[in-house]
Amino acid sequence: MTAYQSLPLATPPPHVPPELVVDIDLFDLPGNREDVHLSWKWVQDNCPRIFWTPRNGGLWMCTRAKDILELQHDYEHFGMAGALVPRQQRPFPAPPIDIEPPEHGPYRLLISPAFSPKVVAQVEDVVREFTIDLIEGFHPRGECEFVTEYTKVLPIIVFLTMMGLPLEDREQLLPFADAIAQSPDPAMAHEARIGLMQYIERQIELRKQHPTDDLLTRIMNAKVNGEKIEERKAVGMATLALSGGLDTVKNMLGFCAKFLAQNPAHVKQLVHNPDLVPHAVEELFRRHGVSNTARLIRKDREFCGVTLKAGDQIQGVSALVGLDEETVPNPLTVDFNRPAPIPHATFGNGPHRCPGSILAKREVMVWLQEWLPRIPEFHVKAGTVPRQQSAMVNTVSELWLQWDI
Repeated sequence: MTAYQSLPLATPPPHVPPELVVDIDLFDLPGNREDVHLSWKWVQDNCPRIFWTPRNGGLWMCTRAKDILELQHDYEHFGMAGALVPRQQRPFPAPPIDIEPPEHGPYRLLISPAFSPKVVAQVEDVVREFTIDLIEGFHPRGECEFVTEYTKVLPIIVFLTMMGLPLEDREQLLPFADAIAQSPDPAMAHEARIGLMQYIERQIELRKQHPTDDLLTRIMNAKVNGEKIEERKAVGMATLALSGGLDTVKNMLGFCAKFLAQNPAHVKQLVHNPDLVPHAVEELFRRHGVSNTARLIRKDREFCGVTLKAGDQIQGVSALVGLDEETVPNPLTVDFNRPAPIPHATFGNGPHRCPGSILAKREVMVWLQEWLPRIPEFHVKAGTVPRQQSAMVNTVSELWLQWDI
């Protein structure tokens, strides 16, 4: 990977009011190494509800739930072609995320069935089997580095299994996923996307010689509007799916484990009432959102009292929907008895809502169901500090956990 070269500060365009220029870098929020979500909450509480930052090429940011949800639903004005920060084009077409309705729908239908409740219920046996094996592997030691020994293992094993890809390829793929999710350097992120794309191209060539029944094969043989999908679009779809499957669940698991390790009363609640786990997962997801995609303004419009111009980039920080007291009472408090429905945008909303949300929830639920009976009391290992970072995907990169044997 190339060395990171920070982008120069961008000059505000003429239509940006000077009082709305705020120097905020999503990759280096104040205090984000101590608590990513409190750092985002600080932005929400101390910055205008919409502002323009000169960091990362220059872009708008909005921080309140109402505005973020409108942005996610209004695809006519806010397009996913501007999802990446710093702004850049993917080195491959990536339907369905980079196209809008109505063209969006047929491509989404190619992958949505693979993440339906029925299919996820079938995949649960695989999730549970690997979860038990991993926990039993480090349980007798009384400690583990949760990221390298669990969160970097389980989600990718599950996803590679669904895609029909070799499990031994995990080690070569993870650095690409990490760079895509965390790097503020466009060149480094681009290089990582190229790496994933080339991997998928090699796998598709193998499928041509030896067809199999898996998600990757179904994508490459799919038809859109009655015509076989272009190979470059099949490569892009599979690459995008693989990238998403490698980082979001990994980091969600990390934040959930960190919270529970630091809050034993919440752990006891789940130990004494296992039926609470599915509802608790929703609350943990609300409090610890991870993904922060942006949008490209497709048409001039007034939004939050300012004029947005076509071509501007705007980031609606999804993680802040669940932290907004305008929507959620006492948003910083994790309450496993919070009345349903629990509002959040951890998986987005509108036409681009993440199709893998059901699988992600199931992976976290199974972890809790298998972890807590074996390790009902645990904490952050003394002398260690969890490593975390704000980024396009909020990240936990190291988390040492410890328990009595």
